[in-house]
Amino acid sequence: MNRSVRMGIDVGGTHTKAVAIDNATHEIIGKASVKTTHDDPRGVAAGVVRSFENCMNENNILPEDVVFVAHSTTQATNALIEGDVATVGVIGMAKGGLEGFLAKRQSRIDDIDLGNNKTIKIVNSFIPLKQLNEAKVEETVGQLQSKGARVLVASMAFGVDDGEPEKIVHQAAEKKNIPTTMASDITKLYGLTRRTRTAAINASILPKMLDTANSTEASVREAGVNVPLMIMRGDGGVMEISEMKKRPVLTMLSGPAASVMGSLMYLRASNGVYFEVGGTTTNIGVIRNGRPAIDYSIVGGHPTYISSLDVRVLGCAGGSMVRADKSGVIDVGPRSAHIAGLDYSVFTDTDKIVGPHVEFFSPKEGDPADYVKVVMEDGSAVTITNSCAANVLGLVQPEHFSYGNVESARKAMQALADYCGTTVEDIAKQIMEKAYAKIEPVILSLAEKYKLEKDQISLVGVGGGAASLIVYFSNKMGVKYSIPENAEVISSIGVALAMVRDVVERIIPSPSKEDIKNLKNEAMNKAIESGATPESIEIHIEIDPQTSKVTAIATGSTEVKTTDLTKEVDADEAREIAAEDMRMTDNSQAELLASSDFFFVFGDKNANGQAGPTRIIDKKGFIKVQVGNGMAVRTTAANYLTEMERLWDEMAVYQTELIARPEYYLCIGARAMDFSATEFDQLVLLTDLEVSSLEPDDEVIVVAANIKQT
Repeated sequence: MNRSVRMGIDVGGTHTKAVAIDNATHEIIGKASVKTTHDDPRGVAAGVVRSFENCMNENNILPEDVVFVAHSTTQATNALIEGDVATVGVIGMAKGGLEGFLAKRQSRIDDIDLGNNKTIKIVNSFIPLKQLNEAKVEETVGQLQSKGARVLVASMAFGVDDGEPEKIVHQAAEKKNIPTTMASDITKLYGLTRRTRTAAINASILPKMLDTANSTEASVREAGVNVPLMIMRGDGGVMEISEMKKRPVLTMLSGPAASVMGSLMYLRASNGVYFEVGGTTTNIGVIRNGRPAIDYSIVGGHPTYISSLDVRVLGCAGGSMVRADKSGVIDVGPRSAHIAGLDYSVFTDTDKIVGPHVEFFSPKEGDPADYVKVVMEDGSAVTITNSCAANVLGLVQPEHFSYGNVESARKAMQALADYCGTTVEDIAKQIMEKAYAKIEPVILSLAEKYKLEKDQISLVGVGGGAASLIVYFSNKMGVKYSIPENAEVISSIGVALAMVRDVVERIIPSPSKEDIKNLKNEAMNKAIESGATPESIEIHIEIDPQTSKVTAIATGSTEVKTTDLTKEVDADEAREIAAEDMRMTDNSQAELLASSDFFFVFGDKNANGQAGPTRIIDKKGFIKVQVGNGMAVRTTAANYLTEMERLWDEMAVYQTELIARPEYYLCIGARAMDFSATEFDQLVLLTDLEVSSLEPDDEVIVVAANIKQT
């Protein structure tokens, strides 16, 4: 019998790893790893295909078994970092008069500084609409080519409302085989300069990305696999390779995105902070309401309209070296053992640590000269890292990737302890404290930005160095942590199980029901273009009252699953999960507030019917919603607005200058959806789109929640 297999491939800086996952059970049925092929004529595509074929061959997977294949890519990020970009010709367009005068200036952009003395070179031109025709476009394209342009951007003032002029340029350029980006294809937001700049960044990497995409696609077809090839986006979704060829810039940060989506598979909670800990850097980001936090990327100091994960990157990780003086540890990082060409003491044989003494050095020219290395009698040297300290303190377990030789680490650290006149344990604690002091403010600032209440923060550690930081941090912060199984291939798992994701954004002051409906349809169509099946698509709408920006986020899968063998939980098991998450010592304290065929809602008995800790748990045992101050009611589609209005007033928090209104979660059928608005009319608009299709007697669970005021 044929299996249905999902394949995910993650392209890392050092290794390209493939995993095969059973589509029905989500069990891992195969893994393969090869060195990332930076120097191959086909670039990283060669490693993608090699790892893919190895994984199939080693696990007897037939081409016809494969129902999904996707890979993350470092290409877009690397092309921009390394300056491997094409000169961009920008064709601005507008009507005449003042609009044309302003648009000519706003669409004329400077070279884009990428740092590291790398730039995207821009050559500009402008066509007034009354002169726009095929002959004029061809003439303008020829002029831009003579100035070195290899790719084009068509950017029209108010092109988000009327994209036809941009299409005329695109069609003319297509005849000359010149890759072209239409600015309105990248984003539907106003802001001509920012839109044009975002499109120029996209266009600059088109030649590089098209080569890789075509090479990868051809090789996968040669392997006999004919399902669409999907590419990971930087916002955690996937899109078909045909879409990637138009919008490659959306793949920026697809590596960290892959690890987040993998973490979500193992995070049974809806809110959390994820750590991807390598040897040199740690990536930190937030998951809220089951979705990773997304923001616009900044390239070379310029804000763009490229949505990607809101990730903080810190130079403090598993292999970060220690800086010290006589008084003790001064700092940890940012230089890593890898940069200095030194082994971690914890990964060194004990019999090699002979006669150790401390020496101080500068790893790179210009670095402080107080980094620690431990030199032996024979002149060989090792260094002391976060991983060494965590092992010495007994925080790392044998099953963790960063588990090492504790005795070796102790012997090396004894040399530093003697120099500082203290104990090995004290040095280890000082090291962990310095790392904690760097990372804790980042966690708290992200928690504040995304309104994540501290008692709901769950730390999820992925990457090889996770255990060297996360255990100490969770103990210190008093929060839960998990290091998932298969953490070393978590990114590949994330790629294999990722959903198609597409986003449509518009500036719409006072949006009507029709506006929202149109936006939902547009997002659905984009998701279908990116490879999702129509029946699998769910759409989440967000309205920003400050900017009048309305966002429609569509997610869906590439095929509809007919089976799901994950075991369901009953009410008692769900109660246990809720009680543990609410840190209750007695399960009976978790009170069942409401339930449906798909969800259980639990609260705290001590709240006595008032607002209190609330958890929505689905029948698979996943905590879909975690709030510290919520109320729940089970009602019907006919009466849900009455209940929402009651809670709107009952849970209002009156502050000095404003009234903080509750956020809402509606459980409708198998979906738990979140809604927030500053005006009740807006809330009705958003929720009615979901509820209006129900029968009057259909059940709806309403949960209203206030973020605790600090």
